Amino acid sequence: QVQLVESGGGLVQAGGSLRLSCAASGHTFSSYGMGWFRQAPGKDREFVAVISWSGGSTYYADSVKGRFTISRNNAKNTGYLQMNSLKPEDTAVYYCAADFNPLTERATMEEAYDYWGQGTQVTVSS
Repeated sequence: QVQLVESGGGLVQAGGSLRLSCAASGHTFSSYGMGWFRQAPGKDREFVAVISWSGGSTYYADSVKGRFTISRNNAKNTGYLQMNSLKPEDTAVYYCAADFNPLTERATMEEAYDYWGQGTQVTVSS
């Protein structure tokens, strides 16, 4: 079992920054990849970014590439999503998730993930 708890969401103006955290427990953190997804009102949940268990590989959705940075600190059992140059269209509930499979293109799909956090709200005002 893996427990994931997101934090760091909030209200920010367009152009601002936020850093989301994902605190993990229950299983060796460095044994799985971690992804971030988001769900805007009335829309399906979508992939944002993923990082391999070692932190050596990352992959981003085109919509956030160059603005968001995913990272992890295995010593602290915590993953991060640094979000810069935020836009109103980034408004969503953001979720972190654990993927025990090797990092492949499948990591952009919800079905690849075994455990999910409860989400944290990010609201970007124009």
